[in-house]
Amino acid sequence: MSQKKKVKLSDLDFNNIGNWPQNYKIGFCVLIAALILLLAYFLLVKGKREELANLERQESDLRRDFEDKAGRAANLEPLKQQLAQMEQVLQQMLRQLPSKTEMPDLIVDISQTALSSGLANELFQPGPETPKEFYAEKPIKLRMVGSYHQFGAFVSGVASLPRVVILTMHDISLKPKPGKGGITAGNGALELSGTVKTYRYLDEEETAIQEKKSAEATAKNKGGGA
Repeated sequence: MSQKKKVKLSDLDFNNIGNWPQNYKIGFCVLIAALILLLAYFLLVKGKREELANLERQESDLRRDFEDKAGRAANLEPLKQQLAQMEQVLQQMLRQLPSKTEMPDLIVDISQTALSSGLANELFQPGPETPKEFYAEKPIKLRMVGSYHQFGAFVSGVASLPRVVILTMHDISLKPKPGKGGITAGNGALELSGTVKTYRYLDEEETAIQEKKSAEATAKNKGGGA
């Protein structure tokens, strides 16, 4: 019985695969199939798996974002109601301040209250108004001389004026009134000097003007920053 000649791998002719032994043909086909599957995995499947993982992460992020916005939306209506109430209270408080037409008489009332309290108005100089978003502030430079009791009576008198009067002090100093030659006077007189500011509310027309200026300034800033 003749033995088949054993074929070595180096003896195979890749230009004549049809004449290869059966087992080499099967092995070669299996190898080619494995390479095709491997290439298909890297070219098709792996990319899709990574894309699927990215989409799953996006879905998770979008779900959290949706839940967060849904929670905010649920609280939106109560917040709107609170904001409307706060705006109403603010308007009521602003309306308690003097109006534009009442401001000149108010300045006179403050000055007269100081005189009726026994204070000496050495300086009482109202300055120009500075409009803000909802109100206007008016500075008053002053220098008053009197006793502790007279200053207390002045503060009490201003608080009892018909309109709500808000006075804020800026760069105010209160010290004994110097006498002749720089010597402190012996009668207990005090000198109050500096600037106070009083406030009034803006009417609807003035408020609209301030809102327009604010919008123009915002648009200008955005345009300059672009």
